[in-house]
Amino acid sequence: TTMAEKAGMIGISGTNARPSVAPTFGVEPMMGTNPLTFTMPTDEEFPFNFDCATSIIQNGKIEFYARQGKDTPAGLVVAKDGGTMTESATILKEMRAGNVALLPLGGLGEETGGYKGYGFTTIVEILSSALAGGPFMKALSGKDENGNNAMYHLGHFFFVINPAFFMGVDTFKKTAGDICRGLRNSTKAPGQERIYTAGEKEYMAWLDRKEKGVPVGESIQKEFIQLRDELGLTQYKFPFEK
Repeated sequence: TTMAEKAGMIGISGTNARPSVAPTFGVEPMMGTNPLTFTMPTDEEFPFNFDCATSIIQNGKIEFYARQGKDTPAGLVVAKDGGTMTESATILKEMRAGNVALLPLGGLGEETGGYKGYGFTTIVEILSSALAGGPFMKALSGKDENGNNAMYHLGHFFFVINPAFFMGVDTFKKTAGDICRGLRNSTKAPGQERIYTAGEKEYMAWLDRKEKGVPVGESIQKEFIQLRDELGLTQYKFPFEK
């Protein structure tokens, strides 16, 4: 989608993934985290760039919590008994066994809007598979009919809209920028320093990290050191080693 934005257009994309998300009122992992992305040009230094899973949380975030020895917040993962789980390492283990599932955006049931995330997840699943005639849901489990490991034949979709065919690129960028600025300048909640729009934090991080590099957490540092030692490359020292 950023390729489309750099050409002055609107980029929309999505992809299905291995089943890990349960439908509303269900507990079985049926669909993937199915991220959906929109990137739109603005008249600012960075675009509006919205890129997120259609589940409340994705596997990588739970792995991040597990690396830090932290629990996963309650209400993000559902077990077969309909309850939620929080112990991150246990969640990862049970997910591999298919005994727990992630919840769609909105959470359990309908009261907090779980059906909305369920709907978005299904939209991505359909567009990623039906347009290209590809596999979907359980067929993306990474196992063949005999239970052996198999390739993930994921599907994707890409849409591009050219603002030149509507009100023009410059008008679109100005309106998009005005909307983003209006949101950031709106009244902040007590105790909050600022309001962000999608893509702004990432742009700020890029400005910082293109000069300073990407920070590496302590758990990842230990894995790097362990892998280095296992490969007998002990003559090499990482900058983060004491």
